[in-house]
Amino acid sequence: MKPAWPELPVLMVDDEPDWLESLRRILVFAGIRNVIPCGDSRQVLDLLDRHDLSVLLLDLCMPHVSGQDLLRRVVAQRPELPVIVLSGRDELDTAVQCIKAGAYEYFLKSTEKERLITSVRRAVELTQVRREMASLKSAFLASGPRNPGAFDAIVTRDPKMRSLFGYAEAVADTALPILITGETGTGKELMARAVHDLSERSGPFVAVNAAGLDDNVFSDTLFGHRRGAFTGAEQNREGLVAQAGEGTLFLDEVGDMGPASQVKLLRLLQEGEYLPLGSDVPEQSTARILAATMEDPEELAVSGRLRRDLYFRLAGHRIHIPPLRERPGDVPLLLECFLDRAAEELGRTRPPVPPGLVARLEGYPFPGNVRELRSMVWDAVAGYSTGWLSLAPFQRRMRAVRGHAAKAPEMTGPSETFVQALQEVQQLPTWREASTLLAQEALNRCQGNQSAAAELLGISRQALARRLRRSE
Repeated sequence: MKPAWPELPVLMVDDEPDWLESLRRILVFAGIRNVIPCGDSRQVLDLLDRHDLSVLLLDLCMPHVSGQDLLRRVVAQRPELPVIVLSGRDELDTAVQCIKAGAYEYFLKSTEKERLITSVRRAVELTQVRREMASLKSAFLASGPRNPGAFDAIVTRDPKMRSLFGYAEAVADTALPILITGETGTGKELMARAVHDLSERSGPFVAVNAAGLDDNVFSDTLFGHRRGAFTGAEQNREGLVAQAGEGTLFLDEVGDMGPASQVKLLRLLQEGEYLPLGSDVPEQSTARILAATMEDPEELAVSGRLRRDLYFRLAGHRIHIPPLRERPGDVPLLLECFLDRAAEELGRTRPPVPPGLVARLEGYPFPGNVRELRSMVWDAVAGYSTGWLSLAPFQRRMRAVRGHAAKAPEMTGPSETFVQALQEVQQLPTWREASTLLAQEALNRCQGNQSAAAELLGISRQALARRLRRSE
């Protein structure tokens, strides 16, 4: 059975049964299957009370209650509902009166079908946008997500992330696509899964990485094929769009898709239909599309790597996940979480965190973001035996990244902060005074542990001990 679209039904009102059935078939053939036919104008107001609607298609000339009278009542009671008036009479004055009374559009029944279908689709999108704006307003007035458990996989206590969760929750049950952006390792797929869970869609969450897929592989992967479509196609195969059904299709790295693949994805987004390889009959889909890219989508569109019309379609809503360096307060929380998980997964005793490690990590740029921190922790726990968790695995990774600083994201590092502080004082400390102050600060950050303080400063324990003795 074909899934119904749009989510909210289209109400058709006409006292002529033959025309009502003809109109229903026109809409269903165009993929607008969620329709409610009504042959008695006296039932309209009751139907409005019982149903949330996308669009109202209203005939003008009807017994009992005229279309013009109904139009005035509907606009007064449900001003947000688009009303498309259909009439068999070509009367300019009547059309002007209906538009002034609040009709969304006015059509003659003899008008070409394509214009009517386009108008209905636009009216459906308008209703969706209005509902989403109301939901977003409610979300912004709230202190955070109403269902924080949906975001349990994203470990954070950052206020910006909490606001982001509220926005994601507000747009989760809408039909428009969502474009999720953020650097590698920030958790874009985790956010997509949370949105899917909150949407309560009946179908599954299906993910595919679009990077590296040429057009044929992309088409076969997403849309499937029919038997005999190419050599080796011995039977029909469903693509991921069909597997997603009424669920969610997540496309990662859409900026790496080829031009032909982008055209096919655009058709899926605009018309809700696709062609399996080897088929001339389009299939319908109501799967929710979520997409992600670690590159700036505006720059992709300007450079021509991403079609502008596809970008605007994908970005029905936009969620940008900030990098870890912009939320350093999450570093201690993530470190504790990953230590617990790594110890359990690797069958090790959970190691104690050495003094100074958190401070060192908070000043690191993390070009690989949360995924990089996780890898660091797993590497350190894998080599742990007794005592403090060694700083050596973390230092190796940090030195490797800083050795390629030109490729790393820009940040205000500890050395830059130190220089800025020096510029604000009138008299510089002596070399001995500066080294003593650094040693004392390192000890304070490491709660008096000399080994950890020495690692933090990048010197040996013996060198630190000599510096402390000289300062006494």
